[in-house]
Amino acid sequence: MNIFIAIFMLGLIIFIHELGHFLLAKKNGITVTEFSLGMGPRLASFEKNGTRYSLKLLPIGGSCMMLGEDEDIEDEGAFHKKGVGARFSVLFAGAFFNFVLAFVLAVVIIGVVGVDYPHVLKVEEDSAVYKAGLREGDRIKKIDGRRIHFGKEIDAYLFFNPISDEPIKISYERDGKSYTTSITPEQLPAYYKLGIRYGGNAENAVLAGIESGFPFDEAGLVAGDIITSINGSQIITGQDMVDYFADNPISGEVIDITYRRSGEKSDRSASISPRLVENDYSLGLSYNVYREKVSPIKTIKNSFFEVRYNILNTIDSIRYLVSGKAGLKDISGPVGIVTFVDDIVDQTRSDGIGYVLLNLANFAVLLSANLGVMNLLPIPALDGGRLVFIIIEAIRGKPIAKEKEALVHLVGFALLMLLMAVVLFNDIQRLL
Repeated sequence: MNIFIAIFMLGLIIFIHELGHFLLAKKNGITVTEFSLGMGPRLASFEKNGTRYSLKLLPIGGSCMMLGEDEDIEDEGAFHKKGVGARFSVLFAGAFFNFVLAFVLAVVIIGVVGVDYPHVLKVEEDSAVYKAGLREGDRIKKIDGRRIHFGKEIDAYLFFNPISDEPIKISYERDGKSYTTSITPEQLPAYYKLGIRYGGNAENAVLAGIESGFPFDEAGLVAGDIITSINGSQIITGQDMVDYFADNPISGEVIDITYRRSGEKSDRSASISPRLVENDYSLGLSYNVYREKVSPIKTIKNSFFEVRYNILNTIDSIRYLVSGKAGLKDISGPVGIVTFVDDIVDQTRSDGIGYVLLNLANFAVLLSANLGVMNLLPIPALDGGRLVFIIIEAIRGKPIAKEKEALVHLVGFALLMLLMAVVLFNDIQRLL
């Protein structure tokens, strides 16, 4: 069932993308030879007004094939016969429709559960932020010039821009007035870290989050795993784990744990070696990540911000990858998406079907925005790569020879297929 859900989600996102190309092509008088959902052999098809509509075997893609897209054809309905503006709009429409889908889903999610406004919940006395003037109840508006609308945006910004000894400029609002201050983070004493998040209110000791590159992640544990014992001590609830680490502070000693993965009946075991962190910094504040209901107008407004957040997150992730801070092993493809969907369903099913659907919709917002951004990258064979050729044509006043453009896209497509193979290998390796 979870595989079916993942396939349906991907199919819907891809269908909306291709629908954007299709509708703008039709609007501009371009002949669409085939509009298909899926790849591979046709399962069913019919033809209407010169366009074949097809459902294909493999639910991992889709296409909107247009006449004269990659070759010179003397036909008024050919893609290359249309003006620069018309062709640009057709290629851009796929990503734009993905952003529209993300917006619609965001409206539903925010309308039901609300918004996590970035209010300061607690400020430690004598901390860096306390000395800079921030107090409980202040609303953070900007960090180093980046607009902040949600609490989770602070998490994302600090992940991609880790705190160091460099000053951070924070703008905040208090009683309707805006203030800006500069904060110099304070270095923490060296400590040992496991790289996990869990809550004391949970019925079981479930891992709410795993930090990449830290001991629990390196030991193969994932979010959703349930800790059942630590160094021989039985762990039943989240509070049991809180109490254990309160009585046994983390040191350099190896920790032996047992844990249970969703859907499995027997426990697994692992030995965890805590990591010594010597150069870590703190701001000394906690901020809101819990949602509150808002009016319909604010729902619409914040839905735009939600799409913006996911677009910027995708761009920051690409920069993170290009800079070498992440590797190919950190990229997931369709198989990885199925695994994420499986985790979402398993971790939220106890809260009811409505909560499961909301979390799946939230994941679909991320996927749809991600697909939109990725397709606009100036990479040959992608929409963004084709847009580059149209922009060059607009600047120089004439198109680049079709055979040269086709060769560039062919090479780009081959490299993309190679990347897909690597990503698929990574996904399968994670499963194993």
